[in-house]
Amino acid sequence: MNDRVSITIENHVADVRLNRPDKMNALDPAMFDGIIGAIDRLEKEPGVRAVVLSGEGRSFCAGLDMASFTAPAGGGDGSAPSKLTDRTYGNANKFQQVAFGWRKLPMPVIAAVHGVCFGGGLQIMSGACMRIIAPDARLSIMEMRWGLIPDMGGYALWRGTVREDALRELTYTNREFSGEEAGRVGFATHIDADPHARAMAIATEIAGKNPDAIRAAKDLFNRTPDMDTDAILMEESELQEDIIRTPNQMEAVFAFMQKRAANFS
Repeated sequence: MNDRVSITIENHVADVRLNRPDKMNALDPAMFDGIIGAIDRLEKEPGVRAVVLSGEGRSFCAGLDMASFTAPAGGGDGSAPSKLTDRTYGNANKFQQVAFGWRKLPMPVIAAVHGVCFGGGLQIMSGACMRIIAPDARLSIMEMRWGLIPDMGGYALWRGTVREDALRELTYTNREFSGEEAGRVGFATHIDADPHARAMAIATEIAGKNPDAIRAAKDLFNRTPDMDTDAILMEESELQEDIIRTPNQMEAVFAFMQKRAANFS
């Protein structure tokens, strides 16, 4: 990880911030590397129970920094660039990983969005489990402006969340829309004038739940869209068998009955 992304962990919540405020957190090669490094670090943090993802400064993320990608392609050492079809991160390429990687993390991720959220920034936001968006935020599926299609995992992330007819119109036209409209069509979980505070409050509440059950629930949410009904029913039974009567599950029961905060391991 580099200085393009900062992580502060407190009370089992990771406060992750894109950190290029002078450029509205636009995506240059260093930002891509920083985001992937942050995802890699969080995957190895067993004590983190929830993540809040936001941007420093005036905006969440202004999308691709086009100027930073005008240099000749390659690795800087004369090496050939990877093709977009190369699966360098499991089922994803590098550009898809910076958005879809948040969905792959075992703990819930909440995006707090303010200011500008264009193109790749909107796809990164979409990788979160929940999205808290300021009403006056400015959003756009920007890629069609450059004669391209969204290709950072958005289609997979928007499936079942964003209303399809609205998504098609916003993709084909690349028009700008507000946080208020984002709420109406399905991009936003909540509209809030202070999205970071709202996201931290939700993350704190999640961090007080049984972390084993929370991670299992996210895993099941991630996999059920591609499973048939019989498989879903069996999978939830198998996961519950692994959780029930474990120390953390029993602690959740005792804490509720004794009206105290739970102390999970």
